[in-house]
Amino acid sequence: MSNTETAPDELVCGERPGHAVSVLEPREVPLGGPRAMTVRRTLPQRARSLIGAWCFADHYGPADVAKTGGMDVAPHPHTGLQTASWLFSGEIEHRDSLGTHAMVRPGELNLMTGGHGICHSEVSTPGTTILHGVQLWIALPDEHRHAPRAFRHYAPPVRDLGDASARVFLGSLAGETSPVETFTPLLGAELALDPGARLSLAVDPSFEHGVLVDLGAVSLDGIDLATAELGYAGPGRDALELVNRGDEPARVLLLGGPPFGEEIVMWWNFVGRDHEEIAAFREAWQAGSDQFGRVEGFEGTPQRLPAPALPNTRLVPRRNPK
Repeated sequence: MSNTETAPDELVCGERPGHAVSVLEPREVPLGGPRAMTVRRTLPQRARSLIGAWCFADHYGPADVAKTGGMDVAPHPHTGLQTASWLFSGEIEHRDSLGTHAMVRPGELNLMTGGHGICHSEVSTPGTTILHGVQLWIALPDEHRHAPRAFRHYAPPVRDLGDASARVFLGSLAGETSPVETFTPLLGAELALDPGARLSLAVDPSFEHGVLVDLGAVSLDGIDLATAELGYAGPGRDALELVNRGDEPARVLLLGGPPFGEEIVMWWNFVGRDHEEIAAFREAWQAGSDQFGRVEGFEGTPQRLPAPALPNTRLVPRRNPK
């Protein structure tokens, strides 16, 4: 998914360990167009830029496609990151400059690597009535941030946890391990909790974790979270306690990884290391550079998203608070 804000924030992101559970509230961002589908963004924000290498989280829906127009994102570029697409309902058609033509479906991971440069399009399919899911970005470490284009698809099995269940799409949790390789240690899982469920999950104490609530009222280590909020738990824990406080089923995404030890600059759809690099990425995309390739088979309008103008000042740091 593209960040289609007309004046995207500039970000220099870094991480430092912490131990308190904190709550990150989402902000609403329209994806653009006359019937703009609105997403709820919890990463990045002033309170926190990354959780492990997870650097971007958009949560959207359930949205009636007849009213919102669904998703119709023309070809747009990425550098220095991976995109992880995860749906709860609906279907999205993905095309990219690697030549991939794939469908994003509920409970199935589509992971695209755009290190040196890639472009892709995303369009909800005609049969989709309700669109509901998340779009996540993963920052690539310096030694791999120019990795070649790649695409992986994985449909994780459902792991029964008693009064809860898990789909582990990246990393390891509750006896399940995803076969999808990552450039830094990561955890990504969908957890479904029955009404009143109490779940204790053993986790890697070197990881920091985020719990993004999709449905229901959930507490993380005793801290209450509402729908679309993200609870952050710093490193040092060997277990996470999740409780469904409601009378209806709840569903969350669990994201984790060791604190990302590098500073990154995020602007629009690019991840780089400084202002000059981001400006060069933008110029290359505007010029139609082969760095990003071409998406074949996309029939929408426009044929490609133009990059917004850079701010009048240098891209400046926005770090996590100390």
